[in-house]
Amino acid sequence: MEEQTPWTGKLMARIGRQSFVLFVALAIAVIAFTAGMNGWGVLGLLLIMVLAILCSSPPRASVQPPVTADTIEEPIVRSLLPEVSATLSALDIPVMVIASDASVLFQNRAAEKAFGEVLIGAHISARLRSPGILDMVRETIVTNAPNQIEHSERLPSERVYLVRSSPIELGSEAGNGERLFMLAFRDISEVRRLDRMRSDFVANASHELRTPLASLRGFIETIQGPAKNDFKAQERFLGIMFDQTTRMSRLVDDLLSLSRLELKSHIAPDEKVDLVPLLGHVRDALLPLARDVGVDIALHLPEGKAEVSGDRDELVQVFENLMENACKYGQEGKSVDVFLKNAPNTPVEVTVVDKGPGIPAEHVPRLTERFYRVNIEDSRSKKGTGLGLAIVKHILTRHRARLIVKSEVGKGTSFTVRF
Repeated sequence: MEEQTPWTGKLMARIGRQSFVLFVALAIAVIAFTAGMNGWGVLGLLLIMVLAILCSSPPRASVQPPVTADTIEEPIVRSLLPEVSATLSALDIPVMVIASDASVLFQNRAAEKAFGEVLIGAHISARLRSPGILDMVRETIVTNAPNQIEHSERLPSERVYLVRSSPIELGSEAGNGERLFMLAFRDISEVRRLDRMRSDFVANASHELRTPLASLRGFIETIQGPAKNDFKAQERFLGIMFDQTTRMSRLVDDLLSLSRLELKSHIAPDEKVDLVPLLGHVRDALLPLARDVGVDIALHLPEGKAEVSGDRDELVQVFENLMENACKYGQEGKSVDVFLKNAPNTPVEVTVVDKGPGIPAEHVPRLTERFYRVNIEDSRSKKGTGLGLAIVKHILTRHRARLIVKSEVGKGTSFTVRF
């Protein structure tokens, strides 16, 4: 509660503040009396002026609330450069503006989303604890030269950023001589992931080729040495060597297919392809394989055409791969069903369903990775290269289509291509 001042004290204080004005009013009254004005009139005039002066409210002094981090609504960068501030807010990469004491003056929405909201005016170490980033910021402030480092975040998910600190040139008029610095974070997580995948791909491809080559070399040495005159052993070894060379040939063909698809992955095909006869052609081509493994392929096709934009040869490759896999890995169910849906105002869908052993849930998200196998020995015994579904994924990406996999252990698997 504020202490109450008596009204007499307030009156005397106001008279003290208006002493000069009262003196002027008195002087005007004396001049009026000297000029011959009636005394009562002079007294009335003086009384009116005094009352008007004392009753008028003095201008209030503007009281500014104390400036704290919570009351800063317009960081300095916004007041100095609103256009730059708006531009930084629109960027999809995290950006922070810091002062020469490493306090945060501004952060855009992308930075808030990536690292959480930073209290304006707080030191940058309150949010970013990385010694590498803090050392880089200190060096940039001292030398006024840009720097960059690579920084990894483990939580909430693994992310890799290329962090760059650089001075902001505002000019003397805009910044009043104050030095500002920008901290930008470029997310290179996907680039690093692709680098790892490429390295794994080269290592896996080398391993896949090395195994049959070693087998071939061993059989050749055996035929040239201990089995030189054993024609029955030679015949058996030559059959194995033929299988190994066939496997290498399939692997090289698949690698070349992947390379070609990657080169044109950004070009969407515009040819019209009717899936009804195409699926019939694929089924007919796979009938010998289906008979060998004891599987019946049943087509469920709608009346009329089911046209999509695509490359016919590539779509044949997609459905050959899906039906062949269903026959090989779902042969226990003795049947494979292929459904083509072409309802009005809905996407065209082709679903290949087998009644085999199914795929455990933890393997489903990785099925389209290169050389990924649920069971390595089972895949090799069925002459798989580990690249089939990777090729399917690349082709469907080029066709702007999706591959949806659903599987339940003991009940079978379905692969749906949605255009």
